[in-house]
Amino acid sequence: MKGRKPSAGAYTDAHAQSGITTPLPELETWPNQYAGYEITIKIPEYTAICPKTELPDFGIITIHYMPHKTCVELKSLKVYIHAYRNIGIFYENAVNRILQDLVKACKPKWATVTGTFTARGGLSSTILAKYPR
Repeated sequence: MKGRKPSAGAYTDAHAQSGITTPLPELETWPNQYAGYEITIKIPEYTAICPKTELPDFGIITIHYMPHKTCVELKSLKVYIHAYRNIGIFYENAVNRILQDLVKACKPKWATVTGTFTARGGLSSTILAKYPR
């Protein structure tokens, strides 16, 4: 309601924006040699910190894309994903940020990033972000 003060423990803009601009390792690429194929990368050990509760979030990140001129280099992707473990970021934001950073690095023809997160409090979430939007 308009004019209400946030209750103790309420979510804030700082919570919502946490981790969105945190510096992360660069995603490297290598020149693609073929056209018209798809790549799926499954990362079963994603972890980050909830910026509100400071509890760990666990999930599986799946990246599916059609490369254009370059492909993402897997070791740099591993280093990039593991950097999330110390970041306070909502997993909705993490999935969208991973997609944003992948698109910036390798400019695929299209891409999706799916995060399937472990249940907490009896609820589990699957987040899907697509490029182009």
